[in-house]
Amino acid sequence: MRHPIWIWQYESWPHFCWSNDAIIGPLARVREKQGRLLGLMGSLGFDTQSQSSLDMMTEEVLRNNEIEGLQLNPGYVRSSIARHLGLDAVGLPMPDHYTEGVVQVLLDAVQNANSPLTEQRLFNWHAALFPLGRSGIVPIVVADWRQGEEPMQVVSGAIGKEVVHYEAPPSNDVPRQMHLFMEWFNSEPAADPVLKAAIAHLWFVSIHPFEDGNGRLTRTLTDMLLARADRTAQRFYSMSAAILRDRKNYYEILEYMGKHGLDITQWLLWFLRTLECAIDAAVEQTQRVVRKALFWHEKRSLALNERQIKVINRLWDGFEGKLNTSKWAKMTKTSTATALRDIQGLVDNGILRRTDEGGRSTNYILVEE
Repeated sequence: MRHPIWIWQYESWPHFCWSNDAIIGPLARVREKQGRLLGLMGSLGFDTQSQSSLDMMTEEVLRNNEIEGLQLNPGYVRSSIARHLGLDAVGLPMPDHYTEGVVQVLLDAVQNANSPLTEQRLFNWHAALFPLGRSGIVPIVVADWRQGEEPMQVVSGAIGKEVVHYEAPPSNDVPRQMHLFMEWFNSEPAADPVLKAAIAHLWFVSIHPFEDGNGRLTRTLTDMLLARADRTAQRFYSMSAAILRDRKNYYEILEYMGKHGLDITQWLLWFLRTLECAIDAAVEQTQRVVRKALFWHEKRSLALNERQIKVINRLWDGFEGKLNTSKWAKMTKTSTATALRDIQGLVDNGILRRTDEGGRSTNYILVEE
């Protein structure tokens, strides 16, 4: 008998196994941090929670697509999500039809996380990703399991020097494979719900049931199961953003798992580390939101002009580079003399301070304490 090459060719597929001793510590740490983040969000007002969820859903949609090299318009994505959530979209552009479809996929997954995953639901999501029935300029089968040429392979490299990273199950076996997957997906988790999200990620992408869009739908299903684990339809962290920051290792671990049997301990450890990074980033961002709110509460009696308020908010929200009079003038569309007066007023009120750095121009930073 030929030794199995791909994960789905092993006799006991899809019965995965792992070392509980190896993952119990990382899993406990992730669960503790999830609870901390959700507790922190619960202590905030409704408006702050809604804005944080809007930020993270926007981030999730953008980064899920960016992992595949697809760049969406951030304004369109944020506008679409805000409108669907009934939040203020004043000043945001009207989203296009494609962005609307992509956003609706994520919203359906997380807002209806406890609804069964069905063949039709997956087909609807797939159709939203490919409304014109094409991947680029290439026609593909949409809203149905793949029916392309065999074998379905993930390949890189120039013609004649191709490297096969993975080969998926034959197309004629996909309906059976997906039936087993959806039956498991809709069952009560035998393990921790976070582990179920990790297993679903690897299992679905291993089947590769569609001609294109498998990666994006894999991460959507991950979000769906993480929403179940968090017991909330609001998203306060972005798994796709964390995956994007470690994209090279993401593809390497998936390729490794596709060739090395059904012990998925290494995959679970990578998934838990990445999820922990996503939560850590969200906690840091949320704490910054809280500090920003306290800052404005403390400064509420100051008479600041619109330019000063605008730039201060930019500094709180992650201003890149160093602030100086020329950048202030450019951001506020005013003269450098006016910019200098605005800045000096904030220095006098203890909101900005000069840095100790030398150079051709004086730089300023926000006083957060």
